Amino acid sequence: MAVGDLRQNDMMGHLLDALDAGQDIGHYGRLVFAMVARHFLSEDELISYLQKDKDFNAEEARRLYQQVQGKDYNPPRREKILEYQQKQEFPICPHPDDPDACNVYKDLQFPEHVYEHISDYYDQKPHS
Repeated sequence: MAVGDLRQNDMMGHLLDALDAGQDIGHYGRLVFAMVARHFLSEDELISYLQKDKDFNAEEARRLYQQVQGKDYNPPRREKILEYQQKQEFPICPHPDDPDACNVYKDLQFPEHVYEHISDYYDQKPHS
Protein backbone atom coordinates (compact mmCIF):
# COMPACT_ATOMS: atom_id res chain seq x y z
CA MET A 1 0.00 0.00 0.00
CA ALA A 2 2.91 2.40 0.59
CA VAL A 3 3.70 2.58 -3.13
CA GLY A 4 0.02 3.31 -3.68
CA ASP A 5 0.29 6.16 -1.18
CA LEU A 6 3.25 7.61 -3.08
CA ARG A 7 1.27 7.47 -6.32
CA GLN A 8 -1.17 10.01 -4.87
CA ASN A 9 1.41 12.58 -5.95
CA ASP A 10 1.85 12.88 -9.73
CA MET A 11 5.58 13.55 -9.50
CA MET A 12 6.19 10.49 -7.32
CA GLY A 13 4.05 8.40 -9.68
CA HIS A 14 6.15 9.73 -12.56
CA LEU A 15 9.38 8.77 -10.76
CA LEU A 16 8.03 5.33 -9.83
CA ASP A 17 6.99 4.68 -13.45
CA ALA A 18 10.39 5.81 -14.74
CA LEU A 19 12.18 3.55 -12.26
CA ASP A 20 9.90 0.62 -13.14
CA ALA A 21 10.90 1.20 -16.78
CA GLY A 22 14.61 1.14 -15.85
CA GLN A 23 15.15 4.78 -16.78
CA ASP A 24 17.97 6.91 -15.42
CA ILE A 25 16.15 9.53 -13.35
CA GLY A 26 19.35 11.42 -12.63
CA HIS A 27 21.17 12.25 -9.42
CA TYR A 28 18.59 14.77 -8.25
CA GLY A 29 15.67 12.56 -9.28
CA ARG A 30 17.07 9.79 -7.10
CA LEU A 31 17.69 12.25 -4.27
CA VAL A 32 14.14 13.63 -4.40
CA PHE A 33 12.73 10.10 -4.64
CA ALA A 34 14.71 8.99 -1.57
CA MET A 35 13.85 12.11 0.45
CA VAL A 36 10.13 11.53 -0.08
CA ALA A 37 9.86 7.75 -0.36
CA ARG A 38 11.76 7.04 2.87
CA HIS A 39 8.62 8.08 4.74
CA PHE A 40 6.48 5.52 2.89
CA LEU A 41 8.72 2.57 2.00
CA SER A 42 10.95 0.30 4.04
CA GLU A 43 14.70 0.62 3.57
CA ASP A 44 14.78 -2.52 1.40
CA GLU A 45 11.85 -1.36 -0.76
CA LEU A 46 13.39 2.06 -1.32
CA ILE A 47 16.79 0.60 -2.20
CA SER A 48 15.13 -1.90 -4.52
CA TYR A 49 13.37 0.91 -6.38
CA LEU A 50 16.55 2.99 -6.67
CA GLN A 51 18.37 -0.02 -8.16
CA LYS A 52 15.87 -0.08 -11.02
CA ASP A 53 17.60 3.06 -12.31
CA LYS A 54 19.87 1.66 -15.02
CA ASP A 55 22.77 3.85 -13.86
CA PHE A 56 22.58 3.06 -10.14
CA ASN A 57 23.69 -0.09 -8.36
CA ALA A 58 22.82 -1.61 -4.98
CA GLU A 59 25.81 -0.12 -3.16
CA GLU A 60 25.06 3.38 -4.46
CA ALA A 61 21.38 2.98 -3.58
CA ARG A 62 22.23 1.93 -0.02
CA ARG A 63 24.65 4.86 0.40
CA LEU A 64 22.04 7.34 -0.81
CA TYR A 65 19.44 5.89 1.53
CA GLN A 66 21.86 6.05 4.48
CA GLN A 67 22.80 9.64 3.65
CA VAL A 68 19.19 10.81 3.41
CA GLN A 69 18.14 8.87 6.50
CA GLY A 70 21.25 9.78 8.51
CA LYS A 71 20.86 13.50 7.86
CA ASP A 72 17.08 13.25 8.28
CA TYR A 73 16.44 15.22 5.10
CA ASN A 74 12.93 16.60 4.77
CA PRO A 75 11.08 16.16 1.50
CA PRO A 76 11.97 19.14 -0.72
CA ARG A 77 9.58 21.95 -1.50
CA ARG A 78 8.38 22.45 -5.07
CA GLU A 79 10.82 25.32 -5.65
CA LYS A 80 13.78 23.15 -4.66
CA ILE A 81 12.61 20.33 -6.94
CA LEU A 82 12.40 22.75 -9.87
CA GLU A 83 15.89 24.02 -9.02
CA TYR A 84 17.21 20.44 -9.00
CA GLN A 85 15.49 19.76 -12.31
CA GLN A 86 17.49 22.53 -13.97
CA LYS A 87 20.68 20.64 -13.13
CA GLN A 88 19.87 17.44 -15.03
CA GLU A 89 18.23 16.08 -18.17
CA PHE A 90 15.53 13.88 -16.65
CA PRO A 91 12.38 15.90 -15.81
CA ILE A 92 11.73 15.29 -12.12
CA CYS A 93 8.59 17.43 -12.24
CA PRO A 94 6.51 16.31 -15.24
CA HIS A 95 4.34 19.47 -15.27
CA PRO A 96 6.54 22.35 -14.06
CA ASP A 97 4.16 25.02 -15.41
CA ASP A 98 1.37 23.85 -13.10
CA PRO A 99 1.81 25.71 -9.78
CA ASP A 100 0.30 22.76 -7.88
CA ALA A 101 2.55 20.18 -9.53
CA CYS A 102 5.39 18.59 -7.58
CA ASN A 103 4.18 19.80 -4.21
CA VAL A 104 4.53 16.63 -2.18
CA TYR A 105 3.11 18.37 0.89
CA LYS A 106 -0.18 18.94 -0.94
CA ASP A 107 -0.82 15.30 -1.84
CA LEU A 108 1.03 13.17 0.71
CA GLN A 109 0.69 12.79 4.46
CA PHE A 110 4.07 12.71 6.21
CA PRO A 111 4.83 11.79 9.83
CA GLU A 112 4.19 14.65 12.25
CA HIS A 113 7.90 15.15 12.99
CA VAL A 114 8.46 16.27 9.36
CA TYR A 115 5.99 19.13 9.77
CA GLU A 116 7.45 20.03 13.16
CA HIS A 117 10.96 20.14 11.71
CA ILE A 118 9.83 22.42 8.89
CA SER A 119 7.98 24.66 11.31
CA ASP A 120 11.07 24.90 13.56
CA TYR A 121 13.19 25.85 10.54
CA TYR A 122 10.87 28.68 9.52
CA ASP A 123 10.51 29.89 13.11
CA GLN A 124 14.31 30.18 13.41
CA LYS A 125 15.03 31.53 9.91
CA PRO A 126 14.23 35.23 10.58
CA HIS A 127 16.55 35.17 13.59
CA SER A 128 19.59 33.90 11.67
